[in-house]
Amino acid sequence: MKTIQLEIEESTLTEVERVTHALEMTQEDFVRTALERALQQREIIALERKHARGYDRHPQTTEEVGEWEAEQVWGEP
Repeated sequence: MKTIQLEIEESTLTEVERVTHALEMTQEDFVRTALERALQQREIIALERKHARGYDRHPQTTEEVGEWEAEQVWGEP
């Protein structure tokens, strides 16, 4: 693993200290987890945008949408 140094607002550090104490977690683990989740979220957003661009280039046809209409009817409970 590599070591990094970063600057954050004092109020952010105070909140991180409060949360890590409550979670019984080190600040290093907290920041590492936050960074990993941010990178995962970035990947999800990129895939969602790619998916949307695909539908923009090749929209669903009326026939394709109609095939699923019956599947969406829930009926009476």
